[in-house]
Amino acid sequence: MHLHKFEKIWLIFGIAMLAVFLGIVGVQAFTQGQTPAGGMEKIDPEKVDVTAPFDDPGVHQIDEDTYEVVIKAMAYGYEPSEIKVPAGKEIIFKVTSKDVIHSFTIPNTKVNMMVVPGQVNEKRYTFKEPGTFLILCNEYCGTGHHFMHTEIEVVEK
Repeated sequence: MHLHKFEKIWLIFGIAMLAVFLGIVGVQAFTQGQTPAGGMEKIDPEKVDVTAPFDDPGVHQIDEDTYEVVIKAMAYGYEPSEIKVPAGKEIIFKVTSKDVIHSFTIPNTKVNMMVVPGQVNEKRYTFKEPGTFLILCNEYCGTGHHFMHTEIEVVEK
């Protein structure tokens, strides 16, 4: 089989680019600590209500500068329904689902997680300014999906 020299050039270029892209993904995965969803903490979705820390959802102070917010997502809401955290402190959101796939999104922040039954998702974020922020579910979870939202109130220190 005879290949034209331009076909050979493009074939070599394509294979080289594939190797470069796979190399970039490999470097990010192994040197920068990015892991697939399978590496997350597991939980039995039928026992969420009796499994720590989800047996006591809400805001818990870990130390002077860190707070943990434990949240359960379920059709068609989040528990707890009222969340109040201080501005300027690191907030660790721990979220799981009791039933179907949901999402936990705070618009205009870097908090955006897919909430899968059987997995515990964690995201750290620091709110710089006080205010009220909306928490939304961006995954269609049934007929009452449009009711699934709550607010987080960020108050002065």
